[in-house]
Amino acid sequence: MIKQIILSFFLLICNYAVFAQEMANEMRSNGKIYIVVAVLVTIFIGIILYLIRLDRKLTRLEKESKIHH
Repeated sequence: MIKQIILSFFLLICNYAVFAQEMANEMRSNGKIYIVVAVLVTIFIGIILYLIRLDRKLTRLEKESKIHH
């Protein structure tokens, strides 16, 4: 039973990898891959900036908390 589940999962992953590769090749040939990369980079930079901002706020709150205690 477990072997069948593992085999099914492996085949599903292989099927997905082939589909993703074909889609990437098509996007590359159409020049759309650069749009996808630009969107991913923009999202990644946004997440990094958000985390930096959050860290600064937490540091400030920790300093204020130490002052009041």
